[in-house]
Amino acid sequence: MADARPNPFDFDMTKLFADFRFRPLDVEAAWAAQRRNIEALSQANQAAVDGVQAVARAQIEMTREVFEGFSALMRDMMATPASTEDRLAKNAENVKKMLDKSVNRGREIATIATKAGNDATAILHKRASEGLDEFRTITTPPHTAR
Repeated sequence: MADARPNPFDFDMTKLFADFRFRPLDVEAAWAAQRRNIEALSQANQAAVDGVQAVARAQIEMTREVFEGFSALMRDMMATPASTEDRLAKNAENVKKMLDKSVNRGREIATIATKAGNDATAILHKRASEGLDEFRTITTPPHTAR
């Protein structure tokens, strides 16, 4: 005896979804957007690395100048026999010069670090803005003619 019930899995999928209005996600556009995200992240990382290297070079130069200044100060203290007042005045002047140089170098280093951070952040901000525009374009349904 044959079963009178129809098979519930016997249907045409194309008829089922014929009126379903769905714009599928453009996978290629999504992959391209992700590639651009990774490129922007790489550029921001490179800007940060360049900034760290510039800061390290400036710190090395500052350290070198400080040691040279201390060496010169020690040579002057040992080489010239002078009165105590003259030595104190000369040492105070040398310390003031070294302190001024160190503060200025520290300011330069802070400026370099700030610029590197700003550059990296600008790259990421620009890409984030572009990415939101791309997302809006990818997900906005096309206008249909009426």
